Amino acid sequence: MRIIITGTPGTGKTAIAKALGKKIRHKVVNEKEFCTRRGIGKYDRKLGERIIPITKLARELNKFLAGHEKTILEGHLLCEAKLKADTAIVLTLPPKELEKRLRKRNYSEVKIQENIWCEETQYCKKKALKNYGKKKLVIVKGEKSPAKTVNKIIKIIGGK
Repeated sequence: MRIIITGTPGTGKTAIAKALGKKIRHKVVNEKEFCTRRGIGKYDRKLGERIIPITKLARELNKFLAGHEKTILEGHLLCEAKLKADTAIVLTLPPKELEKRLRKRNYSEVKIQENIWCEETQYCKKKALKNYGKKKLVIVKGEKSPAKTVNKIIKIIGGK
């Protein structure tokens, strides 16, 4: 099974993907590391982040997925790309919890507000619905522990 895990930064994508991958024996690929290894995008010093062309990212990830059956891809840009996946999971959190996590990670005030806005407007959910369709989309509210969230995901995707 090829699984996408996406959502606003801070929702727990990396922790959930690692725990889920271990439990169901799937390789886990982080979007940021994939881009760095493949030279996708350029670092913008003014913004302090890597700018990723979504079309190129999608093309390279789809090539990768063609040869990797048991894979979990995780990253916040994956809702923007149309990938050949069996299931797309969007992780969500209440905005107040998200804000706490982002502050703990020392995000700038601008980034905190941008990400809270994305969560409140369900940006990732809307983009993922457009790119993956209703049949492949799973929305999961993060639990207090990654283990509880992973168990919830396994119950949901077990029937897919």
